[in-house]
Amino acid sequence: MVPAQSQFALLGERRFAPFFWTQFLGALNDNVFKTALLTILTYDALSWTTLDPVLLTNLIPGLFILPFVLFSATAGQLADKFDKGRVARLVKVLEIAIMALAGLGWITHNLPLLLLALVGMGLHSTLFGPVKYAYLPQHLRRSELIGGNGLVESGTFVGILLGEVLGALLIVSKPWGVEVIAVGTLALAVLGWWFSRAIPPSPAPVPELKVNWNPFTETLRNLNYSRQNRTVFLSLLGNSWFWFYGAIILAQFPLFAKNYLHGDHGVFVLLLTVFSLGIGAGSLLCEKLSDHRVEIGLVPFGSIGLSVFGIELFLASLAYTNTLPVDAAGFLAQTGSLRILFACLMIGMSGGLYIVPLFALIQTRCDPRHLSRTIAGMNILNALFMVSAALLAMLLLKNGVTVPQLFLVTALLNALVALYIYLLVPEFLIRFLAWLLIHTIHRVRVVDGAHIPLQGAAVLVCNHVSYVDAIVILAASPRPIRFVMDHRIFKFPLLSWLFRSAGAIPIAPSSEDSVVTEKAYAAIELALAHDELVCIFPEGKLTVTGEINVFRGGIMKILQRSPVPVIPMALCGLWGSLFSHASGNPFDRVFQRGLRSTLRLVVGAPLPSTQVTPELLREHVLVLRGNVR
Repeated sequence: MVPAQSQFALLGERRFAPFFWTQFLGALNDNVFKTALLTILTYDALSWTTLDPVLLTNLIPGLFILPFVLFSATAGQLADKFDKGRVARLVKVLEIAIMALAGLGWITHNLPLLLLALVGMGLHSTLFGPVKYAYLPQHLRRSELIGGNGLVESGTFVGILLGEVLGALLIVSKPWGVEVIAVGTLALAVLGWWFSRAIPPSPAPVPELKVNWNPFTETLRNLNYSRQNRTVFLSLLGNSWFWFYGAIILAQFPLFAKNYLHGDHGVFVLLLTVFSLGIGAGSLLCEKLSDHRVEIGLVPFGSIGLSVFGIELFLASLAYTNTLPVDAAGFLAQTGSLRILFACLMIGMSGGLYIVPLFALIQTRCDPRHLSRTIAGMNILNALFMVSAALLAMLLLKNGVTVPQLFLVTALLNALVALYIYLLVPEFLIRFLAWLLIHTIHRVRVVDGAHIPLQGAAVLVCNHVSYVDAIVILAASPRPIRFVMDHRIFKFPLLSWLFRSAGAIPIAPSSEDSVVTEKAYAAIELALAHDELVCIFPEGKLTVTGEINVFRGGIMKILQRSPVPVIPMALCGLWGSLFSHASGNPFDRVFQRGLRSTLRLVVGAPLPSTQVTPELLREHVLVLRGNVR
């Protein structure tokens, strides 16, 4: 097993660094150009056009998003059909041509040329999007995906932030602002192309793919394909919801800064900067909190933060009482300003915790041969959700809703959407509870976790010490697990829905209910036939002494039907915890052990089904456990 390293080490490796700087410079250039155009049309419209500036400022974002709707389906197919490094280089050549056209538009004050270039930059981002996220799984190990995605997301938002600041400042600089933007955006495009030349080969997963040039039928086909994997499809929707939420919040910042905080443009930039830094910090924090695994338990953590701090931003806005015009420094001196900035920072950080694991989940659960097209379909959903966000915000504001109230409505909507998704896919909620358990009550150390296979069927067997054994094992696993459990516990009120939704398999002794027993073995056989992981506790009951009971023969019946590898595991350190059957007052035991007590999950090497017996498995588990109960 390759030891985990800091995500920042990837910036020194050719398999990641050229790609990272290519995408960073693309995001930077997009926003320098777009913001410069918006700014010049806002403050110097008469020098460029006779059209209504309000119309133009609303038209420009729409023109940029338009290619995402029209060409994402084609972009996804091209990224699956051709080498991604080659596609990236061609996209960067296209960017140079677009920025040369834009440069001509800047120098000649030709607004139609600039609007054409704006659509071109939208096309540039559309073509690069599927490459951006499908590239990572080809070059990063699974343990690096969270860190790699975190760097990409933080780099993207830093690029957006820098682009907006530079675009707004440089274009109004006298007397060479327009010329600086014209030359600077072309230089950024050339620099991005230069970095793209070092992107390593990324073989096409489906070189024989026949491109469907009809964007509408291809989009429907991609979305229908994604719907076959429910978790992936709902993750796509969850990702698009984040862009809906972000589009509403960010779109209100200029009006919020001007009309409610009574600040100038510097206050708007400050809000945007704090939010972007939050996104970057949350994205980078994912690696630390996930222990280098694809940990979707962070997604509910992020969604809770989006609602809690969205509500806090509303409350902080009400508590802000200044009515005098202020610049950024003056705003910071006002009572309540730090509370508003803290809310913006935490919304951004929660967004990073939310979005990075979702991307990693899509990358690991999606068919690699279809990943780029899936990402392309997601980009279309993102664009549609952002347009819907703009329409909803316009409708609410037109009907008397204030900007702070809009923050509140968005936070409450987020809570409802999150609850809906987690009810449909309880795996998010279960992983969240598992993450909380092993980061609050216990400290869990996984030994030789690489023995748990990343793909293919296997049966996991473990000693049964406490009521939270399954949660600890699930938290340590890189994949979902189907747990076999006592049918009486499975039927427990309220929890039954959770067990059923998580795919648990109820079983009963054949002497007690032979029908339930047979259904259980049939369900296990079907799960293994679909290359899933199944975990059983061969003791059949919790230990009451701390020692490992005799292993029953059910494992042999499973292997007779499905001869798959068996992976022995041992839990060490749970005996005597609040959730075990140890004697004495359970709360006294908690205080004796102390909070954050350490436990281990030791994973043994896979055993061929032909060598397995209950007695042999028990001996392996005993050796793995050692003397620590």
